[in-house]
Amino acid sequence: MSKSPGYHGCYLRVDLSRDHCERIEIDPRVLRRFIGGSGLGTWLLTRETPRSEPLDALHPDMPVVIAFSPLIGTPLTTSAKFAMLAKSPLTHRINDSLLSSHFAIAGKKCGCDAIVIVGRANAPAVLAIDDGEARLVDARRFAGLTAAETESRVRDELGRSFQVASIGPAGEREIPFATVSHDGRHAGRGGMGAVFGSKHLKAIAVRGTRLTTVADADGLVDYARGLSKASLGPATAKYRELGTVSNLVTFNRLGSLPTRNFQQSTFAGAEALALEHAGDMLPRVRSSCAACTIGCEHIFSRSGDDSSGVRMEYESLFALGPLCEVNDRDAVLRAARLCDDAGVDTISSGGAVAFGMECVERGLLDEPWLRFGSGEALVRCLSLIARREGVGALLSQGVRVAAERIGPEAQSFAMHVKGLELPGYEPRSLQTMALGFAVGTRGADHNRSGAYQVDFSEETNRLAPDAAAVHRAIETENEAAVMDSLILCKFLRGVFDDRMAAMAEMLRLVTGFNVDSRELIETAGRIVNAKKRYNILQGWTPDEDRLPSRVYEQPLPDGVAAGARVTEERMTMLVRQYNTSRGWSPDGWLADDVTDAAQQ
Repeated sequence: MSKSPGYHGCYLRVDLSRDHCERIEIDPRVLRRFIGGSGLGTWLLTRETPRSEPLDALHPDMPVVIAFSPLIGTPLTTSAKFAMLAKSPLTHRINDSLLSSHFAIAGKKCGCDAIVIVGRANAPAVLAIDDGEARLVDARRFAGLTAAETESRVRDELGRSFQVASIGPAGEREIPFATVSHDGRHAGRGGMGAVFGSKHLKAIAVRGTRLTTVADADGLVDYARGLSKASLGPATAKYRELGTVSNLVTFNRLGSLPTRNFQQSTFAGAEALALEHAGDMLPRVRSSCAACTIGCEHIFSRSGDDSSGVRMEYESLFALGPLCEVNDRDAVLRAARLCDDAGVDTISSGGAVAFGMECVERGLLDEPWLRFGSGEALVRCLSLIARREGVGALLSQGVRVAAERIGPEAQSFAMHVKGLELPGYEPRSLQTMALGFAVGTRGADHNRSGAYQVDFSEETNRLAPDAAAVHRAIETENEAAVMDSLILCKFLRGVFDDRMAAMAEMLRLVTGFNVDSRELIETAGRIVNAKKRYNILQGWTPDEDRLPSRVYEQPLPDGVAAGARVTEERMTMLVRQYNTSRGWSPDGWLADDVTDAAQQ
């Protein structure tokens, strides 16, 4: 089997229906063209997805891919990450989620660059992969356990040297925004947990001893030492000292904090809710992902709570706080813990609750207790969603489906793109980010497009982006595609003077590929094209690349951007500019030569 430094040159294909595992070689040219992580995962997902009429995301024949990268296992900081890819049960389009954890290191040591899982086990199971040998372990005794409980129990039974990724009760119930978790971190968006649940897969346990080589060991150590030092500098100080929760107050000041289901862009309770101001009231500790020197995680403990605390980031804080107009810290922390225990994405969960609250406010749902501003209503509704009971049975389907079932009026304020609930960036006051939401291959997303960086720069009018802003948005998307394929933490972005050149150097040191910035830009375009091609194969149409009606029809009523709205005419123009700049048709279809390059 041909192997390049940094790679094993193969993937494991596990068929749960037949309890069968085989090792399949990957052409070295594919590895160079798609790198690893999200890039390689997209190539494998396309290869393994049946080419008949599009199948439901939860059909047994649909694959789920766990993809590693050449940087895993090296001394490069933040490189212990893996990507999970599948067709999303929430959006019915491609979904790629990233996790930082020791699972990535142990999984790559199984002697493969990716794991592809198809089929459905006859009964709930744990897939145990030990040095590349796979077997199914009965998991019925783990039914109903949280992901953390499952992880602990599986390691107790199989051995503490295993690393375990698992689902909670929401994944077992196939809630379309259920998560897969490891060590308290989550592949959150798009419903990876539901895909696991549909395959009767409660967990995957991995361990191994197979290492890969690097092309320039001495050069890599020197580079890694310098990168670690830089990662402790001023570019990442905010994340170490405050974490991303500090964005809450900043976005509020900029009139970009979505509040009350995107009815407002500022939140009167922002200062009261701000966790970085909690001081003596809320004890917290810092933590780090595997192989990370930054240490951005902040774990908060509720008053009188003797548990291990709650990891809190801006997106969870926004979705469970301002979006539902809740400023009760204790309730927001309880809600975040409930989401973690059930195994559901906090952004989609908060979006579903906020949507339900507005439906009640408008008389479309008869649940008078479900009102904006109530922390108790937030927690109660999340509990119902996790159990798929009462109004939770409706909201657990996601905002798009819930709105379709309620009727046209509800669809006018259903805040999603392609079925994925919007994250915490107000699109009317951050209109380059609005473009990123509209064209995103996995829906409204702030991780695959960094277009908000363009809005926050001094070079762009965030209320009226132009063609130059479109090109800069594409640059952020390209950077993200490469970072998600290497895989590196995006908090490193500020450390590099030339990000593409730095990533090319890291890849060269590990793999020996003589790559430069130009090749990585081409690689990024190829990866984005491959994701778009997958969506087209699954039924994408140009009508999907649009924003929620509220963004077009209702100007912002408050904040420094009061009166701002996105016109359909402007967004149509920006989307067409984006498409043609990508080399696609103005409507977003791939040309034949682009399609050929995306699949090779």
